[in-house]
Parts: sequence; structure tokens; C-alpha cells
Amino acid sequence: MQHQVRAFASDNYAGVHPEVMAAIAEANGGHVTSYGDDPYTERLGEVMRSHFGEQAQTFPVFNGSGANVVSLMAMTDRWDAVICTETSHINVDECGAPEKLGAIKLLPVEAPDGKLTPELIDRKAWGFGDAHHAQPAVVSLTQGTELGTVYTPDEIAAVTEHADSKGMVVHVDGARIANAAAGLGLPLRAFTTDVGVDVLSVGGTKNGAMGAEAVVVLNPGTVRGVDYVRKLSAQLASKMRFISAQLIALYDGDLWQRSAEHANAMAARLAVAVQGLDGVRITQQTQANAVFAVLSRPVAERLRERFRFYDWNAATGEVRWMCAFDTTENDVDAFVAALREELAR
Repeated sequence: MQHQVRAFASDNYAGVHPEVMAAIAEANGGHVTSYGDDPYTERLGEVMRSHFGEQAQTFPVFNGSGANVVSLMAMTDRWDAVICTETSHINVDECGAPEKLGAIKLLPVEAPDGKLTPELIDRKAWGFGDAHHAQPAVVSLTQGTELGTVYTPDEIAAVTEHADSKGMVVHVDGARIANAAAGLGLPLRAFTTDVGVDVLSVGGTKNGAMGAEAVVVLNPGTVRGVDYVRKLSAQLASKMRFISAQLIALYDGDLWQRSAEHANAMAARLAVAVQGLDGVRITQQTQANAVFAVLSRPVAERLRERFRFYDWNAATGEVRWMCAFDTTENDVDAFVAALREELAR
């Protein structure tokens, strides 16, 4: 069944990149050992070390929430807390999994552009040594952020240095790490390993995989029992070769970069096209593959009958438009034309 109308609701709406699908099919031959003791997962470890350094340890998982929860559970004790932004995926979109499954206290901070700074971290980084207070142990960043913005390496370095000064470690939710790297024009390690990030959730699903993410430990001394945590969290795949094969297809070469650069370019095209329209106000810098804007509710509701997209803040009329690896210039132009028509009504 073919679906001809493109959605701008989520990059998860896109299908599987043909090169990833071919890699899955190629992996579907013969018998290999289960639960990760296979040549595909071994190769994935080599690929990730080529990006993040020889110390990097890779643990494939099913999805981004799983990668985040496994990471944070392995980085914390029962009395610890994680500082994050109010808009972070772990705080808003994971059904309380870090708290309910991981038994981790989250300490969310308001960050208008989706990015934490040392000053914002200090709003929650207190109570050390107080038995009445959950102990701030981890700072969790999202790169690119849920608001479509991207941290520079210097911004992340400032966070990691500040966290280290307080005895905390740093996790990065990299569900859209490829889009961030493409937006920065930098290799993946430039804003992770090289600036002191300890543990990383590496994304694949939003960039053309069928369903594949990984926990990549950049500083092994900051985690405990990742293998055990992954199993007890129901994130250990028996036929792991099919997850690993997807990530190899993306990251052993430049497919991750090509796909992300294209998605980002389509978001930039969309942002430029709507920037001057009367009745549209862009609310965030378009630095990756997302455009955030405020529309009147009637316009948004009529436009949504033709193209699927989500409200970001229904109270203010803010919406989010996402582009994916398979979004075309014609898709963007058709969307903008429809928006112009609805604004003119």
C-alpha cells in the first residue's frame, strides 16, 4: 500500500531507507549466535569506535526511550537524580519510564531554546550530601534538542566541565544526533567524546532505520552493569544482528550524514518559505530538521486536513513541522502552497 501524501508530523512517519532495508535483507541469511554475540554486532562496535574513539562501548537497543532509560539507569544509584530540560523527551514523552522503570528522580529546568547551560543546571544542582534530597548525579542533554536547536561543541563543553566540577556526569540523548552533526558540519565525536560527554544514546530510527538505537558508553568508568540493565529493561534483542545491521548501514559510511543533511535542507527550505508570511511566526531557530511556528487555530486545523502535523503548544498556537530523509522539495512546496491558501481564506 503506497501513501502519497507526505506528513510533517514526525520524522518517525518516514519509511525505511532503501539502503537500510537492503542491509536487513542481507543479514537475513543463515544462523548466527543470538543476543549480540554475532559478527554484525561486533562490526557495529568497530564502526562506533571509528566515530567516538577506541574506548567506546556499544549496546544496541530497540528504541530511543530504551536507550535513554538504560543509559540513565546504568549511570545512577537509587538515590540519584537527573537534571534535564522541561521539554526533554525523558521528561515529556517517555510515559514516566525513567522514573517508573528506572526509579530515577528527574529535575526538569525551563530552557526556552531547549538547551541547558551551567547557570540553568545550578537551579537544580544543590542538596549534595543532604539525605532529604535526591542527589543530582547526571545532566542529560538532547542533541539536537526537542525544539530543533543544536548545541555547539563549546556549549556542551561548558556543561560537561561544570558537571564535572560538581561531581556529576553527562548523558546525551542523540535521537537526532545525525541532524545535529549535519547542522554543525562536524564529525560526531566533535560534540561528544571530544568535549567530555560520558554516555550517548545514538539514534537511527528517525534517520531511516526500521527500529534501531544504541547506548554508546564513551567513558566506561561512569556506568555499571549496562548488560544487566539492558536485559532487565526488556531492551536486549535476541536477533540482535538485525538491529546492528541497520546501524552499520547508517554509520559505516555516510548514509547517516546524507540523510540528515537532506532532512535539514528541507526544513531550511520550509522555514525560508514561510518566514515572511502574514499570520506565521517562527519561534525557534531552524538548525536541524524541525520548524516551529505559531499559527491561528482555524488555519492550523484547516491545514491539518491536508497535511498531518502536531501542536507543540496548543495554548499558544505553536506547531511543529518535521522533515525527514525522504521529504522532497515538491513536498515542501506543496505544503507551503496549502498554507498560503489557508492563510488567504
